[in-house]
Amino acid sequence: MKFRFSLRRLLLVVCGVGVLSALAYAFMPRPLSVDVATVERGHMAVTIDEDGKTRIKERYVIAAPLSGILRRVELHAGDPVVRNETVVAIVEPRDPDLLDAREIAEREAKVKSTEAALRLAQMMREKAKAALDYTESELGRLQPLVQTKAISQQQLENVERIFRICEKEYRGAVFSEEIAQFELELARAALVRTRPGEENSAHADDFEIRSPIEGRVLRVFHESAAMVASGEPILEVGDPSDLELEIDVLSQDAVRIPPGAKVLVDDWGGETPLIGTVRVVEPSGFTKISALGVEEQRVNVIVDLDEPSTRRASLGDAYRVEARIIIWESDGVLKVPASALFRHAQKWAVFRVTNNRALLQFVKMGRQGQLECEVLEGLEEGDRVIVYPSDQVRDGVAVMVQ
Repeated sequence: MKFRFSLRRLLLVVCGVGVLSALAYAFMPRPLSVDVATVERGHMAVTIDEDGKTRIKERYVIAAPLSGILRRVELHAGDPVVRNETVVAIVEPRDPDLLDAREIAEREAKVKSTEAALRLAQMMREKAKAALDYTESELGRLQPLVQTKAISQQQLENVERIFRICEKEYRGAVFSEEIAQFELELARAALVRTRPGEENSAHADDFEIRSPIEGRVLRVFHESAAMVASGEPILEVGDPSDLELEIDVLSQDAVRIPPGAKVLVDDWGGETPLIGTVRVVEPSGFTKISALGVEEQRVNVIVDLDEPSTRRASLGDAYRVEARIIIWESDGVLKVPASALFRHAQKWAVFRVTNNRALLQFVKMGRQGQLECEVLEGLEEGDRVIVYPSDQVRDGVAVMVQ
């Protein structure tokens, strides 16, 4: 009987100890499960990420050089045109005897203004050619110096970017001169057709307008036959293979973008990003309403595409793209994920994992990118830090790395 009583007591004690152990285990603080990243050295770039769109560099709106009846335009958007060969429109001019002296004077003034525009275009071409020759000679002088370590590779790349910009500006100046020459020829032809009393002027043949450039038709403003006035747009032509990017950025970001900055173009439809170069940051901004209804001052950044046109043949005019403008980059940078940083006591801090404990660590930051930040003080290469720390993470709390 005594043995049975002792056994019962022993069982009760064992059950009590088991219950207490289970309760203690249930209420025992467990390590927090966290994600960590390793502080490392490597390449880092600070970018400005914005949406943009493509646009044809040189587009030309062909307008009626004189008043008359426009015949039906047979061309459609996408049709190819050849410079000085493809007839894009035909205008039946009005009877010159019905024109007054004022309209004839306007034609004469138009000839003079186009002559002045041609002279200006020639001077701009000469200026662009001089800048191109200078940068080309400077590039040839610096290339041997890189091999002897007299200058850095970065200096040579800066000159190469300036050379590419000057080369594109020269091509643009040549195009402007060709367009000015075309407009002068049209103005002179229109003046001949509007002078009464000259031979065959009363019954002049139809006025044919030929394409000033080689490319494609972009838009047709007047497709059906109609009466048009002098200067009224008929259609627009351009070269879709000669594209540039128009990226609007915040004005406070625009001041940080230098001409010649490298640009990576993503989500344009191809498998790999396209490479571009900032040609100019426009000096004038504009107001734009954001998706949240906030007024923003934005500035257009114009980017030249460095890729050959064959690699982006499917890219057309006014297509949407996502661009990353690199304003700073360097190798061998000690960096930490931006998701690990937070503000504490007016300073930047991270939680460093040591011996399965989260330790609060203040850091001094340098350059800050979208996903990574430069660390100047507070961390060393190989340290592990908690990314996306929750409000449960405290200094000294036990953690378990996932």
